[in-house]
Amino acid sequence: MTALDEIDRKILNLLQLDGRMTNAELAGRVNLSPSACLRRVQILEQSGIIDSYVMLIRQEAVGKPTNVFVEITLNSQSELAFDAFEAAVKTCPEIMECFLMSGDSDYLIRVVASDTQDYERIHRQYLSRFPNVARVQSNFALRTVCKKTALEI
Repeated sequence: MTALDEIDRKILNLLQLDGRMTNAELAGRVNLSPSACLRRVQILEQSGIIDSYVMLIRQEAVGKPTNVFVEITLNSQSELAFDAFEAAVKTCPEIMECFLMSGDSDYLIRVVASDTQDYERIHRQYLSRFPNVARVQSNFALRTVCKKTALEI
């Protein structure tokens, strides 16, 4: 991990809140010249601390208000089974996140859907057809209590 000083932390916190902020505005907010600020941002990008810049879309606004958390258990713990499953997961556009887990299930997946019928389609078309799936357990989120995109730096 790269050592971050106070200015680096300020830059990261500000860009997490507004990734479209101009370099001139960012430089002013952290009390650097624009060229010095740009060099720091480039170093943060090159070191991999800044992974990417994205736009976040409100799910409800595009007709995908439902979050379903799906626990998947595979029928094999082999590397080939994991690799095949993980490759298949990447083909489903409604899967927003997939985590390899410890505990009772092998994977935890977050799926977005328009409603329960849409989730049934996703389940039939994708989840139940993924390779090596032994068990699928679905949990519907009733509402989002807290959702963060910024890490405390």
